[in-house]
Amino acid sequence: MKMNLLSLTLPELEGRMAELGQPRYRAGQIFEQLHRGVAPRDMTNLPLALREVLMADYHLPAVARKLVSAVDGTIKYLFSLSDGNCVESVLMQYKHGVTICLSTQVGCRMGCAFCASTIGGKVRDLEAGELIGQILAAQADSGLRVGGIVLMGIGEPLDNYDNVLRFLRLVGDPKGLNIGYRHISLSTCGLCDKIARLAEEDLPITLSISLHAPDDETRSALMPVNRKWGIDTLLSTCRDYWNKTGRRISFEYTLIAGENDSPAQAEKLAERLNRGLRSRTETMPIHVNLIPVNPVGERQFSASDGRAIKAFAAVLEKRGIRATVRRKLGSDIDASCGQLRRGEV
Repeated sequence: MKMNLLSLTLPELEGRMAELGQPRYRAGQIFEQLHRGVAPRDMTNLPLALREVLMADYHLPAVARKLVSAVDGTIKYLFSLSDGNCVESVLMQYKHGVTICLSTQVGCRMGCAFCASTIGGKVRDLEAGELIGQILAAQADSGLRVGGIVLMGIGEPLDNYDNVLRFLRLVGDPKGLNIGYRHISLSTCGLCDKIARLAEEDLPITLSISLHAPDDETRSALMPVNRKWGIDTLLSTCRDYWNKTGRRISFEYTLIAGENDSPAQAEKLAERLNRGLRSRTETMPIHVNLIPVNPVGERQFSASDGRAIKAFAAVLEKRGIRATVRRKLGSDIDASCGQLRRGEV
């Protein structure tokens, strides 16, 4: 099967037009309309025969299920892909605009203990066009214009490196969706080799690191990836990333009652971050985003209470580390952090 049209760059579309004996300018017409959400069959400025050929390689995710939060208006979509697999995406409305949380894989193989996305493992990577397609399908259904992206849905983005990088180039194309890189966040559980590659890409996105523990023993129990790349290695890689890009890194920390939320663990986390990321000559800004763990039916973890969260944050702030508590959206429709999962129609 040829690559999804939505995965093709403008130069690649130009090559495709040459193969089909079409003039080069057709590629520009097609590219711009595709990224406005127009299906090839509806591109009335193209010959009918060409539209029929293009439709064979056009695969837009279909809305299989839609849930709208009665609390905050967050929308969770279950999208059906061309092969019958399904992934979830979340459309979130803020005062500053609309942000979509995208899935990058069908399932996930990282095995984080508190996350629903990894239950059942990984089925396959998503193509770049399937990421673009989630945005286009959500915009078409909701009537809302997406201005921000978080790659924090199902899957580990850096485990699907080539497709995710292709997506980032496409989504930032001025002739495409033209979403600024500074409005895009990519979350990773800590694939150090891929973080090092990302530092060389010259993409001013925001990198978020899922840390979730102050020591290797606790982190390895929660996140198997830590058995390959321990915290010291991860923090060293993050420091190199900041030195190379100058881009602030956000550290995500899921608070689980009785597991990683004590004041002593907050002290240990502050010491680890300051030692691993700062020196006498450099001051790397450190921001920790605290996330009370969200319920997952197959897991038995409980969220820290408000007093424990405040105490944890206070310790970090006292040690010079900015700490914020992530606003919970879509909690009544299981659309919060760690709750997305691949599903069935």
